[in-house]
Amino acid sequence: MNVAVILPAAGLGTRMGRGSAEKTGTSRKQFMLLEGSPILLHTVRKFAASERVREIVVAVRSEDLEWARELMASEFSEHRARVVEGGNSRQQSVANALATLTPDTDLVAVHDAVRPFIDLETIHHALDEAAETGAAIVGVVPVDTVKQVSRATGRARIRATLQRDRLVLAQTPQVFRYDLLLRAFEAARQDGFTGTDEASLVERLDVEVSVVLGSDRNIKITKPGDMDLARLFFQEQARPARADAVEEART
Repeated sequence: MNVAVILPAAGLGTRMGRGSAEKTGTSRKQFMLLEGSPILLHTVRKFAASERVREIVVAVRSEDLEWARELMASEFSEHRARVVEGGNSRQQSVANALATLTPDTDLVAVHDAVRPFIDLETIHHALDEAAETGAAIVGVVPVDTVKQVSRATGRARIRATLQRDRLVLAQTPQVFRYDLLLRAFEAARQDGFTGTDEASLVERLDVEVSVVLGSDRNIKITKPGDMDLARLFFQEQARPARADAVEEART
């Protein structure tokens, strides 16, 4: 089965703020350094570790094309990970990358470039589910009570308490049959519809989307405080590898 991964990485990172730009040299979260490597590169590595992934396509802004291509070439062949020009929105970036895939593609996984802590087991679970049903996303059940509100009076007022067992917080990857995702993007283009994720486009075709249980560690690095958590997760992730290296050296 031919699996392609699309990483939209053309965002401007406005929520990171000026303070982050001063500390790291950029407010573009996907390019900020995490333990010496750009967050984007950490994310690519996770998918490159899967033998089930044929190619990874990274969509960046036009001014970042040369830099991103050099970054990918530093670790991967062009056949394994390549860079295309993105757009002014996530939807346009994914559409641009989607248009470069070959017709023999079976499944397309779209993943946030700034979710570097996705694990291989979850990736494969989502691929398996989409292979069976045609559409699957990763999601987690909210732990906080969720309130529906209205803001008609200028104040947020509670209108209902939603049942958590009927809610999920959508994460990525979101995986779809190639032909289904093509149809969803074409329908959205014709209707002038912009969704917040790929599943919202597929849902408009009256296609059921399955949910695969994700992890609270699969965070999306969006705000300055997320970097502190990301560093902690990265250090914890690296400990087993260091322990294995020490044990190997002893033997």
